[in-house]
This record gives sequence, C-alpha cells and structure tokens, in this order.
Amino acid sequence: MQKARKYFGTDGVRGRVGELPITPELVMHLGYAAGKVLTAEHELPSGEHAAVLIGKDTRISGYMLESALQAGIVISASHNPFEDNGIKFFSADGNKLPDSVEHAIEARLDAPLETMPSAQLGKARRIDDAAGRYIEFCKSTFPNDLDLRGLRLLVDCAHGATYHIAEHVFHELGADVTSIGNHPDGLNINRDCGATHPQALVAAVKANRAHLGIAFDGDGDRLVMADHAGRLYDGDQLLYVIARFRNERGTLKGGVVGTLMTNLGMEQALTGLGVPFKRAAVGDRYVLEQLIENDWQLGGENSGHIICLDKHTTGDGIVSALQVLHALRAEGKPLADLCGDMRMYPQVLVNVKVRKGFDLQANDEVQAALKATETRLKGTGRVLLRASGTEPVIRVMIEGEGRKEITRLADALAETIRTQAHVPA
Repeated sequence: MQKARKYFGTDGVRGRVGELPITPELVMHLGYAAGKVLTAEHELPSGEHAAVLIGKDTRISGYMLESALQAGIVISASHNPFEDNGIKFFSADGNKLPDSVEHAIEARLDAPLETMPSAQLGKARRIDDAAGRYIEFCKSTFPNDLDLRGLRLLVDCAHGATYHIAEHVFHELGADVTSIGNHPDGLNINRDCGATHPQALVAAVKANRAHLGIAFDGDGDRLVMADHAGRLYDGDQLLYVIARFRNERGTLKGGVVGTLMTNLGMEQALTGLGVPFKRAAVGDRYVLEQLIENDWQLGGENSGHIICLDKHTTGDGIVSALQVLHALRAEGKPLADLCGDMRMYPQVLVNVKVRKGFDLQANDEVQAALKATETRLKGTGRVLLRASGTEPVIRVMIEGEGRKEITRLADALAETIRTQAHVPA
C-alpha cells in the first residue's frame, strides 16, 4: 500500500475555491513544486527552458488560478459545480502523472519557495490558434471516407470547455448541429446541463427532433448520448458500441478495460463476443494504467470517460463521440441496435457524507452490514463501497436483478455508514 496523498485525489488536486488546497498561495506553491519535480526528470540542453502548456475550462476562478499557477497544467474541476476548481497534471507524453510523481510533488510542497536567477525565469504567451488546431485534431480521428451529412445532432456543452469547439467539429464533418449549454458566464458550468444532468439533453433532442444528442461535462472528458426517442446511453454502453464494432472489423487490439463500477452486463456481453475484459480501480488514470500494462487500446468508465489510445493519450469526449458515430455511420444502424444485445443490470448509487478520516475498512458494524448485504444478494449482484478521491464521501453501489430490492439494500447500507460516521442524514 502506498502512502496516502495529502492533496492529490483520483484526478488531480480538487476542492472548493478559497479553501485548501485551492487557494492562490498553495496553487502557486503547487506549480513551483511540480516544476521542480518534473524538470528534474528531464535533462534539457544548455540554455533551453522547459515548456508547460496550461489549459482551463470556463470557471470564473480559472483566471485567478492561472495567474497563481503559471509554472504548470489543466485548470478544471471536471463535472463539479463552479464553486470548485482543480489542477490536473499531464506529462510530456500526454499521460496523467503516476502516483509516485504525485507523492514527490507533495513532498516538495513542504520546501520553501525559491526565486530562480533572472536568466532562468520563463515567460507566458497565449496560443491564439489553439482552438483551430484542436478542431482539426478531433476531425482527424474520424475516417476520411465517411461524413456526418444528413445527421441532425443536438450537442450540450455544459457551458464548459467544449462550448466553442464541439459544434465546429461535427458541423465541419457534415452534420446539422444545434448546441445548448454553449454560453458560459463563469458561474453556470455543469449547472442543470451536460453529461451530469442529461435531462436537458433529452428534452432538447425531442424538441429539436434531432437524430442524436451528445452531452459533455465541464472539461469535456465525459460523454453521454441520447437517441431520437430520448433514450440515454452511458459510458458502458457507448464503450461497448465501440468495442463491438472494432471487434467485428478486426481492429480491436487485445481487450477492454473497465472499472469496479462497470456494469456487469457489459462484462457479460464482451465475454459473449470473446473479448477479454479487466476491471481497474475507479478513475480513468487507473484504466489507462491497465491499458498500458496489457498493451490494449480501449477502456473507460460508466460515467462517460472513454479512452481510445489509438486516437488520443487520454479521455476526450469529442473524440469518443466520433468513435461512436463512426460505428453508427459504417453500420447504418441506430444506437439502440448497436448495443441491443447488451443487458444492463440496474445499479443504485448512494453518496454518504462522512467525517474526514472515517476508516471504512476498520469499522466492524459497516463490514458486518456489507457481508449481510452480499449474502442477501446470493450471488445475483455486486456490492461496492469506496471512498471518493475528491471529497469526504463514501459511495455505495449495488447492482442486481430488481431495482426496488437493490435500492432498499443500498439505502440500508448507506444508513449504517452514516450512523457509524456520526453524520446526520
């Protein structure tokens, strides 16, 4: 077991703006520490400076944190509301940092800040054509012999990072595109829209008589889709569509990586196709680690993070959507047909707030309730308890045959945790 990290969670450093660790002082120190650790790993030719690319989403606090950080990175709290923000680090090869490097950065935070000699100081500049470059990159992941002409798309950008990108990508590939959630004001990111609130997508798809709806989250790495009837498709179903299509075409390299939260139905469906499947810990960084370890290319989470390593080094909602659209256009079938042979088991997820430092594994009452729940399911479902990597919350997930029964079991288990953690309902 590795030493627990103080600031880094499953996806960077995240929290409420103005509270540790998301304060200007600590973020400035974080950029300094990251710069020291990361540049120490790469020897540069004499006279050359290390270069750092900073990206951010539309949160109003991003301007403050950008000024504090300018030594490293991505400024975003992904699907969280605007009051939160975060710092995500990517290495020079486009991958998230391994745990060992994050530990090293946290250790460096304890050292005082030092001012570099003037000759070694860097400077900031803005890449004015970044959006155009990115649009062209996304389009390059869709096959040249196909297009999206005749397809009416409804795109929900969650008032986030894709607001000035996604519509152009799909439109330039031929689709008729209507966008919602594309007027960020710094405060409305993820508010009642996007992949975390797909009801807005469903309503807009029906109102505009679109063939398909596509929703992203604030930083654009999650993907949820809806068909013309308003049926929603999560990350597990969309990942299956891509995997099935590639398997039939003989272009699937190895197998597929999911997580502990991946629906049992996807695992069973892939097994039926003869496709190997592995589960990683929750978090797209752990999916990526498994992909690299097994030399596979395709993985993801039911939340909508999908990784296609033959197209990108990390999860990207627009790129993932284009892979689904590739399957749809090539096969000429609706989305429902492409995942129709995948049976989705009902899942119930309950988030339980707990006091900081609550030890789930060491609590006898919780462990007894967990075993009793597993016994009640009698092998017809799964129970998963895990601590959030970004907030003091225990996530209770139960998957099984009947939604009513697993809801009852999940609520009972959550109440046991809440009582033991001494947090009122």
